[in-house]
Amino acid sequence: MDPACERAWLAGLPPAAGAAVMAAGILSVGLHLIGHDPLSLAALAIAALLWLVLARDFAARLTGDRGRFRAEADTPAALTAVAATTVLGTRLSMLGWQAAAAAALALAAALWPGLSYAVVAHRHRHRRMPGAAFLVCVATQGLALLAAVLAAADRQTWLARAALAAFCLGLLLYGAALVRFDFREVCTGAGDHWVAGGALALTALAGSKLLESPVWTGWTHTALRTVTLVALGLSLVWYVVLLAAELGRPRPRYDIRRWATVFPLGMTATACLSAAAPTGVAWLRRLGEPLLWIAVAAWLLTCVAFAAEHLRSRRAPRRPPDASARRG
Repeated sequence: MDPACERAWLAGLPPAAGAAVMAAGILSVGLHLIGHDPLSLAALAIAALLWLVLARDFAARLTGDRGRFRAEADTPAALTAVAATTVLGTRLSMLGWQAAAAAALALAAALWPGLSYAVVAHRHRHRRMPGAAFLVCVATQGLALLAAVLAAADRQTWLARAALAAFCLGLLLYGAALVRFDFREVCTGAGDHWVAGGALALTALAGSKLLESPVWTGWTHTALRTVTLVALGLSLVWYVVLLAAELGRPRPRYDIRRWATVFPLGMTATACLSAAAPTGVAWLRRLGEPLLWIAVAAWLLTCVAFAAEHLRSRRAPRRPPDASARRG
């Protein structure tokens, strides 16, 4: 494929491609938590590179193709821009790069209101939605997660309170998405149906980071711990249900929405690893480690499927223009 075709291919990527950044980013966080820092940094480099490519494309559409930008901005997948930025920022904070993480939080917070409003307004026109409907919760809990991580790193009480507010709003948005979710997607979805469980796993991860803050004590700490464990438990139930549905009705064909399967797999594992210490449930770490390697395997398989699909598209013969087009 020549450079012009490569640029055209990149420009044609849909907003759902942001899930690839989310998948690599959360695997980087999880691998860091189990001490595999070289692999974690490699995943971070991939996530950062993909983020830069998609950010460039996002800016190009905003400034040069406003019609397409408006058409895509009210789709749930557009919120992967917010979620991907917060996941990347979380890993940067873990590296000690607090200024970069704060910039990521500021950018995500600036994007969140407009994209969320557009998605919620669009959603009310549909009775049933695919799993991508839960991305409004994912984006909001991503803000809660990154704000909580930065609040702990910089000892900022106001930021911890803002994180809690986003956490509570994310719970409400999950409920709103759940009532519109088309449960037939469990058996027929192309990949983004896994976000139904991944959103709860991210809620649990954000809750675990909030629990690490000394700001929350007494009944507030107890309530946070309870909500975190309930969200994590429900995400594990979703994991089992969705995995059983995949095994019962395999969907091996590559689809870009499969990156939205890898992200929840990695998020569930990372939530288990992160919640073990602050909740006092030590066995969650023993559960999280094998789940993380399952997510890594799923990421590798999706990469192979993506590469095969890309090669197939490069080798596909171009259609000659039809006679009427030549005459015109």
